[in-house]
Amino acid sequence: MQPPPELTDVERGLLVGVLVGEGHFGGDGRYPQITLRMHVRHAALFEWLLRCFPRTRLYGPYHHGGRHYYQWMARGPALAEDVLPVVEAVLSEEIDAHVMGRVREMRSKYADFFARYE
Repeated sequence: MQPPPELTDVERGLLVGVLVGEGHFGGDGRYPQITLRMHVRHAALFEWLLRCFPRTRLYGPYHHGGRHYYQWMARGPALAEDVLPVVEAVLSEEIDAHVMGRVREMRSKYADFFARYE
């Protein structure tokens, strides 16, 4: 698989903005992940994310409880090597202390995982 394409400053800002507003930084208890769940009307955004980060995965569309959505996930090498470095290069306490705290918490909780990629 090819490495992700080089992102422009605008693309990096868009990624971080969407993840700050709609993303979840956490894990399943064994592995960390970033999850983004949005309505199917945002399909073009999800397609863009897959082009930018081809090692990530898109699931859906799901139809549950009156909601129609896709779920994009960054896990494993895609998280550690592709997505999280972009997030951490842009995100700061001044931009969003709460989300920055979630990123730190994820890194701490899954420190053994991230150590494999340092």
